[in-house]
Amino acid sequence: MKIFNTLTRQKDELVPITPGEVRIYACGPTVYNYIHIGNARPLCVFDVLRRYLEWRGYKVNFVQNFTDIDDKLIRKANEEGITVPEVAERYIKEFWVDAKGMNIREATVHPRATENIDEIQRIIGELVEKGFAYEAGGDVYFRAKKFNEYGKLSHQPLEDLEAGARIETGDVKEDPMDFCLWKGAKPGEPFWASPWGDGRPGWHIECSAMAGRYLGKTIDIHCGGLDLIFPHHENEIAQSECANGCEFSHYWMHNGFINVDNHKMSKSLNNFFTVRDVAERYGYEPIRYLMISSQYRSPINYSVDIIEQGKNALERLYTCRDNLDFALKNAADGGNVPGFLEVHKKAFIDAMEDDLNTADALAAVFTLVRDINTEVAAGAGKASIEAMIALFDELTGVLGLVYNRKTDSLDSEVESLIEKRNAARKAKDWATADAIRDQLKEMGIVLEDTPNGVKWSRAE
Repeated sequence: MKIFNTLTRQKDELVPITPGEVRIYACGPTVYNYIHIGNARPLCVFDVLRRYLEWRGYKVNFVQNFTDIDDKLIRKANEEGITVPEVAERYIKEFWVDAKGMNIREATVHPRATENIDEIQRIIGELVEKGFAYEAGGDVYFRAKKFNEYGKLSHQPLEDLEAGARIETGDVKEDPMDFCLWKGAKPGEPFWASPWGDGRPGWHIECSAMAGRYLGKTIDIHCGGLDLIFPHHENEIAQSECANGCEFSHYWMHNGFINVDNHKMSKSLNNFFTVRDVAERYGYEPIRYLMISSQYRSPINYSVDIIEQGKNALERLYTCRDNLDFALKNAADGGNVPGFLEVHKKAFIDAMEDDLNTADALAAVFTLVRDINTEVAAGAGKASIEAMIALFDELTGVLGLVYNRKTDSLDSEVESLIEKRNAARKAKDWATADAIRDQLKEMGIVLEDTPNGVKWSRAE
């Protein structure tokens, strides 16, 4: 598999540190509010990455954190007159409502920043001891310029990065580029005791500590949104590599932005949508479909028309899968495994191996659907249908789609009426058959006569 590595700016072949195992760290949400549709993209994209690697036989150790101490949580807690842990607990629960709605699998570990204070302080202590960090005014800062490779992920010269930095009034940093590892306690804020005084961790150090604790000093893949390249991921690299003396992550994957009606999503433009907002109107699965319908590095445009197109595409998938079940129930024994199955499976794999190209992988799935529909209409045998079901379920399962199938059942009265109608049709008693059809229609049951037998559905 080839992955576009932000670090090298090229597609690199994935070679895990440990053969057969891939260690992935994905930056998770800061839990102070409902997640928005921009948050949904890395959740869906990297869930697919994990599913695909597991499908290909890898053991995947997938870590995704919760940032549960931060200025935003403190502000929210003060606004509502509750504690920071109460804010975090509420929105972690809400996160799982949305994540499960989008069929996001739980990570191997979901660590919280507040559960890793000891590890955070240990790393800061090492950085201070080695001269990469210093205490100033109750805070601890990292000396960015002391790390010779600072800027290697964002591919910007230090002078350009420095031009965008500034010293706030009252700031005690040695240099504008230095960033905070430990924040001294302010009145009314949560704090932990430390060698540098009471305080709390800075944002960047949290992820270094959690990645190191649960995955090791060097990991295979670190991923997140494009907006995290600088300063968050750049700072993670600097502090991790200076503390550990080795490369932090071999591969860096970043998903593109989401626009709304071709404009950048922003509260000031009143085009800011939470996942919950969209799901209440369209359901969760169309959101997941949208997030993987383009190659992950490409920007996505969210609009009502596009989400409706996704709903229609999903309907095609569900109809195909329901037709397969119906055909299997009525199929004759025998039948050959269609040759097109391997062709479409290979096309799917080729797309995914090329930097997780889910757009082309979806195209392979819909070509498979087209050929399945043709095969079923021609009266496929049981063995053929079973093989088509197996591949359909495999590929849609890797993409995390078609997860809301409902198994409907008929009561005995309805089943009896359908059997009587079938008998009437065989006897060419068309009047009785039509009367039963009308009776079932009044009961909300719609019948469709197909080459594979009678298919029923509930009237909407």
